[in-house]
Order: sequence, then structure tokens, then C-alpha cells
Amino acid sequence: MKPLESVKGLQISFFSQRMPAPIRLRELIRTIRTARTQAEEREMIQKECAAIRSSFREEDNTYRCRNVAKLLYMHMLGYPAHFGQLECLKLIASQKFTDKRIGYLGAMLLLDERQDVHLLMTNCIKNDLNHSTQYVQGLALCTLGCMGSSEMCRDLAGEVEKLLKTSNSYLRKKAALCAVHVIRKVPELMEMFLPATKNLLNEKNHGVLHTSVVLLTEMCERSPDMLAHFRKLVPQLVRILKNLIMSGYSPEHDVSGISDPFLQVRILRLLRILGRNDDDSSEAMNDILAQVATNTETSKNVGNAILYETVLTIMDIKSESGLRVLAINILGRFLLNNDKNIRYVALTSLLKTVQTDHTIMRVLTTAGSYVRDDAVPNLIQLITNSVEMHAYTVQRLYKAILGDYSQQPLVQVASWCIGEYGDLLVSGQCEEEEPIQVTEDEVLDILESVLISNMSASVTRGYALTAIMKLSTRFTCTVNRIKKVVSIYGSSIDVELQQRAVEYNALFKKYDHMRPALLERMPVMEKVTTNGPAEIVHTNGETETAVLETKPPPSGLQPANQANDLLDLLGGSDITPVIPTAPTREPASAGGELLDLLGDLNLTGSPVFAPAPQIAQPPFLLDGLTSQPLFNDISAGIPSITAYNKNGLKIDFTFERSNTNPSVTVITIQASNSTELDMTDFVFQAAVPKTFQLQLLSPSSSVIPAFNSGTITQVIKVLNPQKQQLRMRIKLTYNHKGSAMQDLAEVNNFPPQSWQ
Repeated sequence: MKPLESVKGLQISFFSQRMPAPIRLRELIRTIRTARTQAEEREMIQKECAAIRSSFREEDNTYRCRNVAKLLYMHMLGYPAHFGQLECLKLIASQKFTDKRIGYLGAMLLLDERQDVHLLMTNCIKNDLNHSTQYVQGLALCTLGCMGSSEMCRDLAGEVEKLLKTSNSYLRKKAALCAVHVIRKVPELMEMFLPATKNLLNEKNHGVLHTSVVLLTEMCERSPDMLAHFRKLVPQLVRILKNLIMSGYSPEHDVSGISDPFLQVRILRLLRILGRNDDDSSEAMNDILAQVATNTETSKNVGNAILYETVLTIMDIKSESGLRVLAINILGRFLLNNDKNIRYVALTSLLKTVQTDHTIMRVLTTAGSYVRDDAVPNLIQLITNSVEMHAYTVQRLYKAILGDYSQQPLVQVASWCIGEYGDLLVSGQCEEEEPIQVTEDEVLDILESVLISNMSASVTRGYALTAIMKLSTRFTCTVNRIKKVVSIYGSSIDVELQQRAVEYNALFKKYDHMRPALLERMPVMEKVTTNGPAEIVHTNGETETAVLETKPPPSGLQPANQANDLLDLLGGSDITPVIPTAPTREPASAGGELLDLLGDLNLTGSPVFAPAPQIAQPPFLLDGLTSQPLFNDISAGIPSITAYNKNGLKIDFTFERSNTNPSVTVITIQASNSTELDMTDFVFQAAVPKTFQLQLLSPSSSVIPAFNSGTITQVIKVLNPQKQQLRMRIKLTYNHKGSAMQDLAEVNNFPPQSWQ
């Protein structure tokens, strides 16, 4: 044997011993299925993972595709497969289609937006988007549309827009879905795709039509300008839908005798968006909706799905009355169906069509002061829980009390609603046929008339005064007028009104920074909850304590279910619960409004009221305003700190020490946003060790304006009886640039003056 041949033989023998051919995916699946126990399965997986790791270390290009495919199967079974991320990128960079297919599949399964490898993927995807093979381009579009980050979408949006204009139907439908993902990640790029949408609905291919309707729906839901622009497409959408229901049998698109029900449902949803609050668009689609409702077969669920979407569209647009009757009849047929799911859908749809003002509004208007005492809080609770009806309800109640204050329960409910939703009243936005247009001064005229009317009871005047105070945070042009009205009643002979007015005056003067948070809109209310030995009845935003037995509650203890905020941010065991911020004492009148917003206020010369029954709370919860200064002189020397500064979000802490309780530190947070877009749905949460007690008040808003043009303020009270160094964990959640953001941080740099 020649020396060269001997060396080649040794090399072949060495590599055959070092790198045996790995088993195929089919064999791995068959082997795993033979496992009798979970432990046996884990042993098989660990053994195969070890072999795959060894193959990756050897840079085995021959079997990389096979190994990644097996790794993806293990990932689907719930086993860790993160060590295959870079191998996916190597497969994506390969020139073989089979390698690219597995590589892109692995990227969609194993990578997410927070992975740094996205920087490496952008060039690969860009190259494949310009590939000569449509199937490689399709792989790149699917991957970008599945897991593309905001940065990737910005870099590759131009390539997607080019493919959206191509004549290839296979690529156009994938590009349309990818464009939907780009718009969700980077909404400001929406206008880039506007020219490409002009001819999308002219396509004959149902796949392109389907994805085009999805794209148009996304654009209309995100932009009022786009909604107005695409309303001109209603006749074209009506024509497409008519062709679908009138066309004959088509085996390519037929599902249980109905032509492409998926496309029909998507078109109906888009028509519902385009026809909402628009007379012309609604009129253009009335006929086709009637045809769909009468010609769709109901013997199969496919037809029921189309009819359900048709009913929702009819009830949501400004349709004709006869068409609405037809929609209700369809729901009636659904109620007779044997399928429980269809009956449930019918009932939930009927609930959306019920007017909330017909059971109680008519009673208050007709029966006057003869209604039961619980009618007012019951209606207030109903209105509060019907968020979508707030604008409609406040307009109906406003018109109901014009010039007539004789029906006291009706005036009380109307005053409460005007105070809560006065901004919706003056905006003029209402789904009613003839919405009224009122100014801020006209609204205040009504409430002031209630205050001075001889027919108004003391309770009703309390409602009206509190409503006027609430409007100070909802109106912008009449704040000075509101201050004057409130100050006038500070010397009222009605002690109830006097107490309210003095407290509200204090809000305007010393504690103006707390006013937006204290007077913010009421959350959804629960009527009755039980809290140990006392029953807490939540009516109209206040807490009335009805003692059910004479045994006193254990002092200082709170039920676990009263910790409303997220406390254990990091899973530690040394976290104390957040004390609820609901008022804990009964007001002097059952007027249904919050009487003492700021705690105990001592009025010179005023009669002394007997204290109402109280629930055991830590003393600092009752630490409110007194006739003395709330904060002592030490507060001026406490330096502020920056607790968080990241990604354009900055949170500063300022400190004040309570004069009534030296162990209480009041922290005011100010959140600012230096980016170019608003941060919405902002939520600040905090937790402290068990040696402290924390009370987190409501924020002034949930939106942080961009370019540092405004701030959100929120007040935190910390009880530190042992004078220990303060430590705090915070959790921040908000939406920014179309993405949900969340971060955790620890604050340990509190100045000594804030806790010593």
C-alpha cells in the first residue's frame, strides 16, 4: 500500500469513529414513544442532547439540519433547546432550501424579540427577501411576520412593501400578513403600505384577498385617518361579498356547501368597522347584509358563524330598523338550537343589544321620590360597570333633569354621572341618534341650579357639590369658576356642605398635587363584600361599615385577599402587603358621596360628630389632613432621588415627613418620558420588607406624554415605626411603540433624612 493511500485510510477510519451518523428524527420519535416512565424519557432526551451538543462542537455541517430538527421536537416536548439558537442561524445562512426551512422554523420557535442574535438575522432575512426563489422569500416573510422585533421591522419594512406590490400571489399574501406584524410593532410605518393597498382588493386569488382584508382591518383599527380613507372601499367589499354568496359550487373554496366562509367572516368584520358611526357606509352595506342573513344555510356551524358575524355587524352599524329585527330573529333561532355553544353565543349577543336605561331610568323618572333607598346606588353601580354606555347614559341623564329637580333620586344619579363623565358629556361623542352639544359653563349652570333649588335635599346638594369638584379635573376652561363655587359653600349653614367645601378648598390650595389622583374616575364597583365580622357595603365610591356583631376585630390584622396590588415582585418572603386605600370610616351623611376625602379635618366652631364604627387599620391609614400643617419643617431638607432611568422613562422620588405621624414618610413619584412617543397604560407597583407598611394611592394618569411634556404623579405612604433604612422593589409596566414593556428594579439609595 502506498503511503498516501494509507494516510487517507487512517483519516476515513478516524472520522468514522469520531462522528457516527446520528439517528433520524423518525427513529428518535419512535424511541421516545417506547419510554414507559417520565424518568426513562428524560434519560433518552439527555443522551440525545449530549450527542447533538457534541455534533455542534465538531461543526458537523452534514447532519446539522437533522440535529436541529430533533432539537425542535424536544423543544415541543418541553425540554430546553436554547443551545441550538446559533445553529439555526447557520442553517439560515446555508444555500440549501432544506437547511433554510429548518433554520427558519427553529428561529421562530427558539428565538424571541429579546435575543441579541436578531442583529445577525436581519442581513440573512434581507438577502432571502430578495432571493430568486419564491419559496425562500416566503420563508423569510413568515419568520419576520412571526418574531420580528421593532428594529428588524424598521430595517426590513421597505423590502416587505416591495413584495406587497409584486404580481406573485404566493408572495403577496405572505407579504400582507408580514405587513400586519410590522404595523403592530411600528405603527408609524403604516403610511408606507398605503399605496400598496390600492390594488389588493382587485385580486382574484382568495388567499391574497383574505390577507388583504386582514391588513386593511388592522390599519383601520389603529388609525382614524386610515378608517376615513378606506371607507371609500365599502362598495368594492360589498361586491366581493356578493360574489361569494351568489357564486356556484367551487371545490377549491367550498366548506360544507358555503363558498370560502373564512373570507366572508373577515369581510363582515371589516364592514362592521367601516360602517360604525357612518351613515353613508352603513347605507351602502344594508342590502348585502340582508342577503347574507337570508341566504346563508344554518344547518352547519359554518353558516352559523357567518350569521353570527352578520348579526354583530348589523347591530354595530347604523342599520335600518327592519334589518335589526332580522338580526334579532336570527338570534332567536340560535336560542332554539340544540348546541349549547350556539345558545350561549345568542345570549351574549342579546345582552349587547339591551338598553341599560329601560329597567331603572324609567322608574326614577316616573316614581320620583317614592323609589326604594337602594335604587340610587344600584343604578350608579350599573352605570359604572357599563363602560361602553357612559357617554350615552350621561347625556340621557343630563336631558332628564333639565329644568326639573323634583325627582330627587334622579337628580342624585344625574349629578353623580355628570361629575364622573362630564368630559364625555361636553365632547358630544355619543352613539345616540341626536347627540346634544353642551359647554362646560352650561353643565356647571345645571349643577349650581341644583345647589340653590328649594326642592333639593341636603343629600342632593352634597352630590351636586362633589360633582362640581370632580369636574375641576375633567374640565379645562372653568376651573376658576369651580373654585369660586366651592369657596362660597365653605361658610354654608348646612354643616354637611360646609365640611365638603372646606375639604375641597384645602385640595385646591395646599394639596393641589393630590387633587387629580383623589378625584379620578371611579373603578368598577362591587356591591357587597364581606370582611370578617363587619360587612362592607360599597355604594357610590364610599365604604359604609355595618357592624354585624359586637366582637371587635383583631387589631392590626388584614385579610389576605385585601392586598389588591402586586406585592411579591421577586418572589421573596419578606414582602409586606400593600394596605388598601379605600376609606375606612363612615361619612356623617348617607348621601352617597365621599365626604372626608382627606381624613379628619377639625373645623373651629363646628359641631362634633360621634365617630362611626371603624375597621381595624394601621394608624397611619387614618393620617389625613388636620388644621395643623400636614408636613413638618424637616421635609424641606430631604433631597430627591432618581429611582429609575432607563429606555427614556425616568422616575424621581420626592419626600415629605408627616407632621401628625413622624413614622410616616410620604413619597411622591414623578414619571417622565423623554422618547418621541407617549407611554400608555403605565402602572407603577411597589413592595417593601415586612417591617414596613406601604400604602399606594392612585396615579394622576396612565399616559406619560412624550418629549418630557408632562408627568404622572403618584403618592406612596410608608410607615416605618422601627426607623430602619428604607428599601423598595418596584415593578413598571407600560405600552410603548406598540410593545408591552415590563421591568423590575430595586431602590436602595433613599436619603437618611427620609427614614431616620
